Amino acid sequence: MKPIQIDGTSGGGQMLRTALTLAMVTGQPFRMTNIRGKRKKPGLMRQHLTCVKAACEVSGGTADGAEIGSTEIVFRAGELRGSSYHFAIGTAGSATLLLQTLLPALLFADKESTLRLEGGTHNPMAPPFEFIARVYLPALRRMGAEADVSLVQAGFAPAGGGIIEARVKPCAKLSAISLHDRGELKSEALTVIIRNLNANIAERMLEAAQKQHPCADARVEVTEPGPGRGVCCLFLAEFENGNELASACGEIGVTADRVGTRVGKSMKHFHSSGAAVGRHLADQLLLPLALAGGGSFTTGIPDDHLLTNLAVIEKFLPLKSSIEDMERGLRVISLSS
Repeated sequence: MKPIQIDGTSGGGQMLRTALTLAMVTGQPFRMTNIRGKRKKPGLMRQHLTCVKAACEVSGGTADGAEIGSTEIVFRAGELRGSSYHFAIGTAGSATLLLQTLLPALLFADKESTLRLEGGTHNPMAPPFEFIARVYLPALRRMGAEADVSLVQAGFAPAGGGIIEARVKPCAKLSAISLHDRGELKSEALTVIIRNLNANIAERMLEAAQKQHPCADARVEVTEPGPGRGVCCLFLAEFENGNELASACGEIGVTADRVGTRVGKSMKHFHSSGAAVGRHLADQLLLPLALAGGGSFTTGIPDDHLLTNLAVIEKFLPLKSSIEDMERGLRVISLSS
């Protein structure tokens, strides 16, 4: 079978991860060139390489060009195999993004799988564990997926050392869904998790976030002893038809007040937008919807991640996407056959 040709110049690691998942499920090989072509350091980083190698293992596949710095790979999947898997990135690279590469594919494996993934669980440029557990997976369960995740140990950048465990049951088919109305607000919680840093940092984050969007349920949680140090601000809103999590991790050179303000503003903006799906879930929901054969949701103005993700999906599956403008800046994102 001739490989699908994908130019990775305009996208980041998400293009690669989406292609890997779709190749595992559909059995179609692909050749991606110019991987992360516009990034400061183009090519495969360790976290991307781990995704490629993990995809090879769970699908009995092969990948030509799978090495650090490579800007081109050819991936051919074999047969998806449910089993017990353990993958360690070896850096603070995102374990949650690795999970999002493997989990949708393992829904179509021959039997139940368990995963133990090591790396970063709370990274500045990736969804934190809580997003997976409280936003992403609940959306997949509405589609018929059966999967659970647990946080064994938090891992902050740059130390890493986090551990996520997951259980994934195969399903006959995912169900298409339409998420246009988020429903009534059920609860909100603002949490700052912190390890080996002054507690005053967490308190300042809480205060700054609440100045933007007040929350009665606000607390600081000191994580279990573990490698490195770090802090992450998490603002969860649970609605009748879905959830949203605004988050930001502490970074060197960025004040605690600025981190908290960013999170509070993000949650305030989501409330005022009227969208059923937040910006990050919008990007990550496309792949399961595609595997379900279609669906739609309301969200804000799409970013480049969403657009490049759609482009990859349309190369593998006979689906058409549309983006419809609505009032108040909302968009309806649809996938259909």
